[in-house]
Amino acid sequence: MVRIDQLCRQSGVKFFAGDVFGYHGYAFADLGEHEFVEEKTKVAKGSPAVEDGPDTKKAKLEPAETTMVKKRAGFCPLKEALAVEWSGEKARAALRRTAPDYFLLQVLLKFRTDKGRDPSPQSYGEDSKLLLQIRGDVLDALGVGTDLLPDDFPSYCFSEMAPVCAVVGGVLGQEVVKALSQRDPPHNNFFFFDGIKGNGVVERLGAK
Repeated sequence: MVRIDQLCRQSGVKFFAGDVFGYHGYAFADLGEHEFVEEKTKVAKGSPAVEDGPDTKKAKLEPAETTMVKKRAGFCPLKEALAVEWSGEKARAALRRTAPDYFLLQVLLKFRTDKGRDPSPQSYGEDSKLLLQIRGDVLDALGVGTDLLPDDFPSYCFSEMAPVCAVVGGVLGQEVVKALSQRDPPHNNFFFFDGIKGNGVVERLGAK
């Protein structure tokens, strides 16, 4: 995915990625330097006061008007988004606001890199132990504590849950349409969905 993203940036092609691991799913967008238009409502002006009774005056507002404002947003590549530096006071403050699913994604991508596949229900016991081992290696390398992911996290990472696929696919498809139409501001570069809690969060991680 990192290599494909790099090739897309070299060719000026927008890059989207997404996947589902059990109850968890994510979507990532690298739109490079993305231009879009945002609809803004003009501030209504008050018309001259009109008397309505001896002592009461009311201001009549003109109908609301809108205008299209052109804006630009910068996105970082996937490689930088996965290599965020978590040391330092500023990073520690950001860590408290970052979804744990970001670190779960790092563990699952490392599993895929090492094994050439995703965790499989057919080898649940072996893969669960390996996920816990990878958790320690990955989170230590990132400089964060292993308590960010509980010991039972592997039990929620197997197979693909249809409802989670529907949510992640819907959000990802929506962002693709927005990027193609160049209308409305894009979301942050990451979207994470936690099927256990039933909520989704957006994150902007990386250099831009």
